[in-house]
Formats: sequence, C-alpha cells, structure tokens
Amino acid sequence: MTPFTAILQRAVEGVPPALGGAFADSQGEMVDSFTRMPAHDWAVLTAHYGVVMAHLTAAFGTLHFGSAEYFVARHARIEVIVHVVEAGYFALLAFSEQTDLDLALERARIASVELKREMQ
Repeated sequence: MTPFTAILQRAVEGVPPALGGAFADSQGEMVDSFTRMPAHDWAVLTAHYGVVMAHLTAAFGTLHFGSAEYFVARHARIEVIVHVVEAGYFALLAFSEQTDLDLALERARIASVELKREMQ
C-alpha cells in the first residue's frame, strides 16, 4: 500500500456510504485510488470528473473568479466530491447514497491536505 492509498482509504472509511477515493492529475489520470468498485469503472468515473474540474477551472479563470476549491455533484444514484490538491491534481470521493455533506467535505479537505504534503 502506498502512502497515497492509505490517505484515500482513511477518507473513504471515514464516510460510511463511500464507494471510493481517487488521486488524479489534471487530465483525470489516476495516480492512486482506494475503491470498492471495479477498477475500470472507477478509472472512467475519475477521468470524467477530472474533465469537469478542468472545465470549471478554465471557466472560472476566464471569468476572473479564481480557481474552484471543490465541487459537489449529486446524481440520482451517486454523489461525487472533487477537491483540488495542487498543481492540477485533485482528490475525488464518491458515495452510493446521499451522505452527510459536511463530513464528506471535511474528509475530502483533509485528504487533499495530506496528499499535497505527501507530494512534496
């Protein structure tokens, strides 16, 4: 287990309905992950949300609002939090059902801080 995996595992296990956590680059390419989903499905999910984060970053930069720190997507069957780490990298947490958003955001924030520290 890598240090990145351990950070993601703590985040996932800290929010019971979590499906998994991912650490990825600006293109959505996973650096590491911890998930209960099939690996291919998890990689595709992570890549798609990486594209969304890239679009948000570009749009907010164009509008001079500054970069997004995180975003939350609530769908009928899944919830996703994408949180910036640094230098285009991001952490993603996904949930199989509606979760305590404050707790999930805090876990994502902590994971992002720890991932950034581990990158240095």
